[in-house]
Amino acid sequence: MKRPRKRHLLLLVLLAWLFAPEWPRIPVQGASTQDWNRQTFWFEPWGRSGVHKGIDIFARRGTAVVAPTYGLVLFRGEIDMGGKVIVMLGPKWRLHYFAHLDSLDVYPGQPLTPGKRLGALGDTGNALGKPPHLHYTIVTLAPYPWRIDSSTQGWKKMFYLDPDRILGNP
Repeated sequence: MKRPRKRHLLLLVLLAWLFAPEWPRIPVQGASTQDWNRQTFWFEPWGRSGVHKGIDIFARRGTAVVAPTYGLVLFRGEIDMGGKVIVMLGPKWRLHYFAHLDSLDVYPGQPLTPGKRLGALGDTGNALGKPPHLHYTIVTLAPYPWRIDSSTQGWKKMFYLDPDRILGNP
């Protein structure tokens, strides 16, 4: 019997990651759906970005921010608007973006399990001086073109997913 070619194996791995289950959880320890405003996803006008493409989960500074699902850390660092941020690749080829962190506890290339501490909630970046919160965004690398609409930046809706819905709110 012939062994499968390496490219077929790679294709199987890529497809498996696309269809892998998520089992998502709220990425702020102890938070509930009452800790964010469900109306803020795709809210405008919203500062330099024009449209708010995530949700802000409020808690006390230093509260643990945890992995909402299993995945792999792709980036950890500081950027102008987000302050201290982490980007992880999760199941279904979705990027999970965590911004305004007070501290960062993971490193690029690190595999994650659900609930693994990523860092602590804060007010870095353009959240400085505002109540501490986690800005949480989910971006799909496999676009959903049927989600495009005529709203401001509506074409980007094929990539940005509403974290509120993924976390279980209808």
